[in-house]
Amino acid sequence: MRLPAFIVLSTALSVAPARAQSGPPPRSVAVLDVALYTAGANLQEASDTGRAALATEVLRGKLADLLGPALADSAAVAARAHGPEVHRLAGDKPCNVIVACARAVGRGLGANWVVMAKVSKTSNLIWLLSGQLIDVGTGELVLDDSTELKGDPEPMIRAGVRIFAERVARAVNARTAGERAERS
Repeated sequence: MRLPAFIVLSTALSVAPARAQSGPPPRSVAVLDVALYTAGANLQEASDTGRAALATEVLRGKLADLLGPALADSAAVAARAHGPEVHRLAGDKPCNVIVACARAVGRGLGANWVVMAKVSKTSNLIWLLSGQLIDVGTGELVLDDSTELKGDPEPMIRAGVRIFAERVARAVNARTAGERAERS
């Protein structure tokens, strides 16, 4: 069913101010680059490396749409994720797959939450998306999702990451609203 433009516009205008007032505080969510895992795949291809970059782009873009100024600057996140403090925690592994490293990045940025995710190839038609929303202060995994993506990898990764980002935004907004209610 298609709604008249004035209904869609008035709905959008009435929702936007409320979301801006009740959303998370600025720079409270840090998003690490999405990791890529292909070691278990039955066939590794050169195009596989672009899947993590695609997932990172979609994740940051969707969260920017949903959380706005609450999203930490990606350059600042990358600088922290490759910094010396995090390197001591991660050793030879990338920071974007280790919760302690993700928390260190979040603490360094003053973020309340950190998002990390991984796309894993098992075959040409089956990929897995795993993603976590971590409470920086407590280390709690607020979300720990895993989704099997079947079919053409690009549209499936886009769809799976968008759904994960929506879940992250809902969880962050719900937790933030709950914390504000407790303080009132």
